[in-house]
Amino acid sequence: MHFAFTDEQAMIAETARGFFAGAATSERTRAAMAGGGIDRALWTAFAGEMGLAGVALPEAYGGSGLGMVEAAIVAEAAGALVAALPFLASSLLAGSAIAAGGSETQRETYLPAIASGTRIASFVEMGASGEGLAPHGAVADLFVVAIGGGVVIVDAADVAVEALPTMDATRPLARVRLGSAAIEPLDPVPALRAARSRGAVALAADSLGGAQALLDRTVAFAQDRVQFGRPIGSFQAVKHRLADMMVAIEQARSAVYWAACAIDEGSPDVALAVHSAKAFACDAYFDCAAAAIQLHGGIGFTWEHDAHLFFKRAQANRTLLGTPDQHREAVAALMLPRAA
Repeated sequence: MHFAFTDEQAMIAETARGFFAGAATSERTRAAMAGGGIDRALWTAFAGEMGLAGVALPEAYGGSGLGMVEAAIVAEAAGALVAALPFLASSLLAGSAIAAGGSETQRETYLPAIASGTRIASFVEMGASGEGLAPHGAVADLFVVAIGGGVVIVDAADVAVEALPTMDATRPLARVRLGSAAIEPLDPVPALRAARSRGAVALAADSLGGAQALLDRTVAFAQDRVQFGRPIGSFQAVKHRLADMMVAIEQARSAVYWAACAIDEGSPDVALAVHSAKAFACDAYFDCAAAAIQLHGGIGFTWEHDAHLFFKRAQANRTLLGTPDQHREAVAALMLPRAA
């Protein structure tokens, strides 16, 4: 099957790439890392002026009413610049859960503020201890919490939130303790399904964008860097590494947009597609990040080089919402009945 963006999707992709290229600079990202992992000015422009925070939220509640393909396009563009935004936590995790499992009153109360970016939400799955880790939790105004078979909304003022040092400071984690907070229950099955599937595809798309950016930057470096009187890109070993990166990225691209389409179309293969995309794209990102650092030589090993921003995001993407190994095990479990 041949997949191609519609004219509207291509326009969204071009708009998102142009927005991030002009606004999500390395300097701003590094400044945001020291300030809670969020570039407030970028978030205001992203959610308010551009209207991208609500791209996949229902139009009746302030969103654009588009689908997971469009959300993946935006996540890919954000990932290409390692943008320090709570798009994943607020829109794709918490927002999707409320849209899928909330009452009419809850949707009217929370979704317009999430879509406009005036309130930041996060999502956390808690164990029996009553605590869990939430991406961008330290800057969240409210939480969607999965605990004990239920899913609830709680106000950030009613829970204990502890910011934690994390590898990827562009998407920091916070420890959230529920305690005796006032809660609003959601319908747990659709809420949890929406958050997990859309969040996983958003992470996969973010990984795709980062991996492609690393390949583009490394190719440019290999064309400019000269050793023994020749650009290093002319050496066979370097060509092979770059070709391996390209193949992995194109395979990841197919997996990401298969999963996004499966969600939008309500395909019976949606679980298989989502698990496959999360595993493949996150592995591809990590491998490309490691290869990019190595191919950049000495400069690639310095913290001042942006390759490390990508490497840390790649490692974080691999662990959030399940590791690649866990998703491959899920794929295997889904395939066993078909093989019987």
